[in-house]
Amino acid sequence: MTDLHPFIAGLPKAELHVHHVGSASPRIVAELAARHPDSKVPTDPEALTDYFTFTDFAHFIDVYLSVVDLVRTPEDVRLLTFEIARDMARQNIRYAELTITPYSSTRRGIDERAFMAAIEDARKAAEAEFGTVLRWCFDIPGEAGLAAAEETARLATTDGLRPEGLVSFGLGGPEIGVPRPQFKPYFDLARAAGLRSVPHAGETTGPETVWDAIRELGAERIGHGTSSVRDPELLAHLAEHRIALEVCPTSNIATRAVATLEEHPIRQMVDAGVLVTINSDDPPMFGTDLNTEYAVAARLLGLDERGVAGLAKNAVEASFLDAAGKARIAAEIDTYTNDWLAR
Repeated sequence: MTDLHPFIAGLPKAELHVHHVGSASPRIVAELAARHPDSKVPTDPEALTDYFTFTDFAHFIDVYLSVVDLVRTPEDVRLLTFEIARDMARQNIRYAELTITPYSSTRRGIDERAFMAAIEDARKAAEAEFGTVLRWCFDIPGEAGLAAAEETARLATTDGLRPEGLVSFGLGGPEIGVPRPQFKPYFDLARAAGLRSVPHAGETTGPETVWDAIRELGAERIGHGTSSVRDPELLAHLAEHRIALEVCPTSNIATRAVATLEEHPIRQMVDAGVLVTINSDDPPMFGTDLNTEYAVAARLLGLDERGVAGLAKNAVEASFLDAAGKARIAAEIDTYTNDWLAR
């Protein structure tokens, strides 16, 4: 098979499922850890490789939250956000919907208005300097319960507080013991305010969680949705209604949601006609990036350059970018692919 890595590296891309704190590179995590020496997070970037080796999903959440605890000031927030955009630009990511958990920062004492100002300042500076367009998904940390849901909904819907770049509302964290229906009132508020619904579901639980996300939370995309393949009726529903799955192959292995890459259900999703997008989730924590995830998906699906370009266009289609923006990036993908194949 042709080595697709050079093609993927230059391919214009969009990313729809990538977490703010989870995107902090080892360099940035180490810098933040050095700023806050009371943390248990290593200050040596090389030591972070072992620190980011997870025994199971619960362990991943524990490690993730320890990194969240490093983001304590508006300056930390701004640094993290801008540097994430820099890393994205290096991968030719033209557009990204970055999942942010504001509750994790405001409950640690960061002023909510200072937090919003920090992410917006970083967003505008990154677009001006790198050309990468960032938009936000504010998500509820499910493990923190309904108090977190109420606070996240308030931050996402209050006029004068809601940031300009906010486009969607999500739900992350553990699924086991965190039923989706309890969050319906908060998703109702967010959707009434014009935000799109993008909860995680079906990563570590069964397809019934995905159904709950669709029926109770009005999901327009599903974060992971790995277990959807166990329910043919669900797959048919996802395909018919163009409810995209935000697939993150390496993440699923790292958190033990899927045992091996060879067992990953992405092929079943695609064969069922589901709109599949490729994403990196928490890339440095999982030792990956979006380019690597495209290469993994290409191998699992047996794709050539045009097939990979098709995956990139899936992400553009499933994004919440405006029509003109979608058309612009899709055209970039086509031009790049045609030029590459004409060489």
